[in-house]
This record gives sequence, structure tokens and C-alpha cells, in this order.
Amino acid sequence: MVVRRRKKSRRLRGRTRTMGWGRIGQHRGSGSRGGFGAAGMHKHMWTWVVKYAPTWFGKHGFNRPLTYEVKVNEINVGELAEKLDVWLREGKASEEGGKIVVNLASLGYNKLLGRGSITKPVKVIVPAASESAIRKIEAAGGEVVVLNNEEN
Repeated sequence: MVVRRRKKSRRLRGRTRTMGWGRIGQHRGSGSRGGFGAAGMHKHMWTWVVKYAPTWFGKHGFNRPLTYEVKVNEINVGELAEKLDVWLREGKASEEGGKIVVNLASLGYNKLLGRGSITKPVKVIVPAASESAIRKIEAAGGEVVVLNNEEN
């Protein structure tokens, strides 16, 4: 390709009738716009759509409304055992009848899972708990109070 020696802006100095756009009416008026807004995106502007806006047309998935999603904030039995002493010191847990009583719902947890182990007798109040978590806490001499009676 031949390199231009002079800039186009230098050639357009001085008032010419067409400023390099050919016949007088070729670059004048609203006809060169090709329509208002998105007119012609499936017709004469299709190459522009393919190059600059390839996702302009068509369907692009589905986003579920956020109101239906329940964020599960879970804690494992092993983590619960580690945090018991800290919660007792901070007053987030209490001791009744030889058992440490923890309300996980008030601490922001909504499910108790069974990973890990526990040796202290604990009474846990939680909205949902897995079967293995309930089994481990009862084996240690504790109990689990499930607030929601739904199977999780």
C-alpha cells in the first residue's frame, strides 16, 4: 500500500465545495445517517453490528431474581467446637445445666454441617442441620434444636 506523503487535513485547507466527499450532495443532509437510532441494524448496518456489537441481537441467558435465592451461611461441627470458648468469653454463648447453649441463628448461621468432631456437650439452636451433624452432637452428649421443621 502506498503511504500518503501529505496529511488529508493539509489537502482540505482552503474552501473546496466538497472537501473530498465527491459530488456535492454525497455527504450532506440526513440521508447519509442511515436512519434514526437502531434503524438498519439487521440491514445496511449489519457489518457494524458484527464488528462492534456482536451481542446486539438474540437471547443471552436468564438471571434468576435475587429474592428467591437463599444464601446458605453454614458452619461445621468442627468449627463450632473451636469457637465455643471464644463465644463463651464474649457472651455469645451461655452455660446451662452443664451444657453450652449456642444460638447459631443469632450469630448469622443458618445451617449446621457435620464435618469435624466435637467432644463437649452442646445445645445448638439452628434453623437447619444435617443428619451427620445431629448424630455427632448427640453422641457427645448434646442436643440440636432445629427451628425449621423442613428436611434440608
